[in-house]
Amino acid sequence: MSKNLEKATLGGGCFWCVEAVFKDLKGVEKVVSGYAGGNIENPTYREVCNGNTGHAEVIQVTYDPKTISFADLLYAFWRTHDPTTLNRQGADVGTQYRSVILYHTDEQKAIAEQSKQETDASGLWPNPIVTEIAPFTVLYEAEDYHQDYYETNPNQPYCRAVIDPKVRKFRKEFQDQLKETARQTA
Repeated sequence: MSKNLEKATLGGGCFWCVEAVFKDLKGVEKVVSGYAGGNIENPTYREVCNGNTGHAEVIQVTYDPKTISFADLLYAFWRTHDPTTLNRQGADVGTQYRSVILYHTDEQKAIAEQSKQETDASGLWPNPIVTEIAPFTVLYEAEDYHQDYYETNPNQPYCRAVIDPKVRKFRKEFQDQLKETARQTA
């Protein structure tokens, strides 16, 4: 019996960080790191890092909407990065680190716009949300060594200093929405 899976494409800074938290959510079947929203075909990591391609580092989440909704994914999205800083997440600066929701359907667009408006009005963030909401066009998968980066490089300094605290905080705050394996390490 096949599941009717859907896709969501989100950018919230370095894709290593975003991938690490979304992989833990119940209903998420797959997370792929990549590049989207730019103006050249098949960009490389080095080209995207130079900030001249227009691409953002993103993740594409394949999920089961019967287990987790697009709105639920966005709820986690707003709480796991700072959507109020234009082209920046922490020390990562440039358009490639922008906060972006690339919608796949008109329904996703409507949900994203409503979610952004409600989150902005909620006072979660002291400054206005600057997250871009734009149509998804194409995902260029990042090089293999970027996939599952946190999982395969837990002792790398960036993983220990930046990603690990984010994952620990996420697992504590979202414990009820975590897959069993992530809940055991929360």
